[in-house]
Amino acid sequence: MKKVGIIGCGAIGSLIAQAVDRRIVECDELILYDTDVEKAERLQESLSIATIVVAKLDEMLKLRPKVIVEAASQEAAREYVRPIVDKNTELIVMSVGALLDSELRSDRIHTSSGAIGGLDALSSAALAGIDGVILTTRKNPGTLDMDNRVEKLVYEGGAFEAVRRFPREMNVAATLALRVQPEKILVRVISDPKTTKNTHEITVKWKHGDMFLKFANDPHPDNPKTSALAAWSAIKTLKDILERHV
Repeated sequence: MKKVGIIGCGAIGSLIAQAVDRRIVECDELILYDTDVEKAERLQESLSIATIVVAKLDEMLKLRPKVIVEAASQEAAREYVRPIVDKNTELIVMSVGALLDSELRSDRIHTSSGAIGGLDALSSAALAGIDGVILTTRKNPGTLDMDNRVEKLVYEGGAFEAVRRFPREMNVAATLALRVQPEKILVRVISDPKTTKNTHEITVKWKHGDMFLKFANDPHPDNPKTSALAAWSAIKTLKDILERHV
């Protein structure tokens, strides 16, 4: 019996659960956990698939899900990664920034491409040697809890500090840092009142050439701080893992 656990029943967790409910991802049962139990129960009520709500992670692990998706926060990921991996359970981490300062490594920990793509090319280039990466992220001021009326550079610096300052908005920087030496990444965050999309431009100089990648994603309607593509990336990763467990 294929069971999937979801930690965090907000916008991203809900979209993943709905994809399972629509059979885009094949599984037999969902296990939901959120520190706000009522939020998990509301999501449960909206689904037709067999769904259990648990009050803590230990309860979820006792039900032996094949895969758990963390869709909560960096704090939750830091707390839950080790106990999940210790149970030999596959884990998809959405709050990728939590992994940057972790020494825990396991082939059971998965990170999806999130709001960007081209990671296969970046990982390949990193083997040969990358000279530098510039990530320019452009978002509407409301997404960044700002109210500027003209374009404003709100951050320029390293990936670690970007993830610390913008824990929900800059998982893209963490995703890049896990594949490229973090010290070679320059992150620029721009608050732009003219844009309605979350835009990520990635410029890469490597040993044998240059790359330019651009992604302009609609914000998730229920959580503008993230892109819907991030959830769909996790859904694809979940689908792939479960299909390997046939």
